[in-house]
Amino acid sequence: MAERSTSRGAPVRVRAVRASAKDARALIESGTVSARAGAETEKGGATAKRPTWTFLSNHAHVLLLIARDPEIRLRDVADQVGITERAVQRIVSDLEGGRYIERERSGRRNHYRVHPELPLRHPIEAHRRIGNLIALIVDA
Repeated sequence: MAERSTSRGAPVRVRAVRASAKDARALIESGTVSARAGAETEKGGATAKRPTWTFLSNHAHVLLLIARDPEIRLRDVADQVGITERAVQRIVSDLEGGRYIERERSGRRNHYRVHPELPLRHPIEAHRRIGNLIALIVDA
């Protein structure tokens, strides 16, 4: 049990309750809460099932979208990847810190430059370059 305060400052005991999958589905369907992974979303009038996991990380998704459109807005990246705009900002910052991308201000917009010659970060795939990943996914 945890204690929380009311608006008057009086402590109140709060007990965490786990909802069953059936209860969670009912809350999602009623619109009380939103579902993230595995959610059914409407796109163009049709219902599309969002996958619960993917083979590529959000960092890879952001990098691929920037490689496809170097002037893409972070809001559009967030919408396409399915994460918050703030999360995209952190990822872009990580990619800049690792020198995988450069950001150049162009008026009110940003223009990104990807460095395809740099290696992938994990030891298992470090023998490949970012350009290989981009060619596989974006240029396909």
